[in-house]
Amino acid sequence: MSGIAVLIPIALLLGLGGLFAFFWSLQSGQYEDLDGASLRILIDDDRPQEDER
Repeated sequence: MSGIAVLIPIALLLGLGGLFAFFWSLQSGQYEDLDGASLRILIDDDRPQEDER
């Protein structure tokens, strides 16, 4: 029974931490440009590759 008394507060703290991280990501604009990252891979880079030696 004492294990549950320890695990419940830990679970609540982890849940609140996840909720805080989600709201922080909303405020910092992480979800503003959802299509930009998926289309950025399609942009052709015209510069030639440099040899790394």
